[in-house]
Amino acid sequence: MAQINTTVGDIRGNRDRVLQELEKAQKMGADLALFPELCLTGYPPRDLLGVHGFVESNVRALNEIATRVDRVAAIIGFVDRNRTQGKALYNAAAFLCDGKVQAVIHKTLLPTYDVFDEDRYFERSRETVLVPFRGRNLGISICEDCWNDEDFWSKPLYHTDPVRNQVERGANLLINISASPYEMDKADLRCQMLLSHVRKHRLPLLYLNLVGGNDDLLFDGNSLALNRNGGVLAQGKSFREELLVVDPDAEEDHGYRKEDATENLFKALVTGTRDYACKCGFKSAVLGLSGGIDSSVTACIAADALGSGNVLGVSMPSVYSAQESHDDARALANNLGIGFQAIPIQPAFEEYRRSLAKAFAGLPEDTAEENLQARIRGTILMALSNKFGHLVLSTGNKSELAVGYCTLYGDMAGGLGVISDVPKTTVYKLARYINREREVIPENSVRRAPSAELRPNQRDQDTLPAYEVLDGILELVIEEQLSVEEIVRRGYEESVVREVVRMVYRNEYKRRQAAPGLKVTPRAFGTGRRMPIAMRLNY
Repeated sequence: MAQINTTVGDIRGNRDRVLQELEKAQKMGADLALFPELCLTGYPPRDLLGVHGFVESNVRALNEIATRVDRVAAIIGFVDRNRTQGKALYNAAAFLCDGKVQAVIHKTLLPTYDVFDEDRYFERSRETVLVPFRGRNLGISICEDCWNDEDFWSKPLYHTDPVRNQVERGANLLINISASPYEMDKADLRCQMLLSHVRKHRLPLLYLNLVGGNDDLLFDGNSLALNRNGGVLAQGKSFREELLVVDPDAEEDHGYRKEDATENLFKALVTGTRDYACKCGFKSAVLGLSGGIDSSVTACIAADALGSGNVLGVSMPSVYSAQESHDDARALANNLGIGFQAIPIQPAFEEYRRSLAKAFAGLPEDTAEENLQARIRGTILMALSNKFGHLVLSTGNKSELAVGYCTLYGDMAGGLGVISDVPKTTVYKLARYINREREVIPENSVRRAPSAELRPNQRDQDTLPAYEVLDGILELVIEEQLSVEEIVRRGYEESVVREVVRMVYRNEYKRRQAAPGLKVTPRAFGTGRRMPIAMRLNY
């Protein structure tokens, strides 16, 4: 079971990666090697599937691999052509043996929700295919095909269960190759779902998942091999490439490894940051260090992902910045061993004020002047990016992005929103995890009341509810999509709920212009949440 990290579009690189693992499997004496869903194109390929020659290239790569398959057979995810009615392509798994493609299995259930849009590209399979191999009938399914067990889900999404269909046709070894994105706590749910199939059908099940980050999506691995009794024969590590060797007939049970949620979240964000930077060609990153909790956590993730020597933190104080904020930013940089520069913005801010004095004559200072400071900082970071080739990391969290407590073209500037799907209260959990053994993030940064420091004595809670309240409401608005009335019945004050909901929908235009962010919750801003900008919500 080759739990590997593939790159979208890099068909030749992905082909070579498969060949490397095949060679290892052959040396280990394996009979069969499994590879993830769409591993030749990378997942998700999205509209690359429409680029002329792309699909043909992935088929050529598959055939090249087939010629190298000798003593070990293989199951590999790829894109197949549909030569009959329907959409032009199939999400497919090829069974390779004795130097040839012996069978092709097409995906039946095509998810079209959240970040998934497979029905846009693929035709669904309408047949059940079993593959005979060394005295077994292999029931090979692809990702979503095993997510419709009617005995596990209270309301199944589809009208068919491909796994059950395979068992009824005589499958005696169940295999699922996947590209199942990470969400907090999803791995445990996935394990219980897979166990439901095993307990019901009394058959071993091999579940292989992709690992790594592709754009906003993170894949956690956590592949599982279960014997017919539900015993865990092997479990892939989270967010690490790994080659698992298993005997599906073995009777041992190593037990399911449940991981700490915050530790796993940190690993997810590190993996996503590393892969986004590397796959986009960046070797280093720059970010603004305010001395606050968000930029501190982001810096720690970046240092782990790219190496301390490849991260630059920039303190950009204004007249409203507290000295302790600057001191905390410098202390964090020293603790991490990252680069540090101080570039005061006050001179540039005063020049902007002079330039705008005539246009703003007679008007009091307000958010226009506050946002100028954030935009100056964004300009400085982008200048450093242009000059030195750094990836700019934006440091805003999900709570701020949800209600628009961020400045367009200012602190929102950047190539990647590292924690843009992490609620503020969870950011604090990450900080405590980072400081579990020693003080990396200065305690003052964790303890001090959050502030944008754009005006005298500013605090986030001057204009926002307490983050514990705000995050509770936001989860109900964004992830559960409840109405105001339903949220109020959960115990929240109506006026607060209405104001939060108003801010969420009013700031859609900002989020549409935000950097891509790493998805870690069930419903993130971005590809999985498609809201109109020009609207008047009134129902």
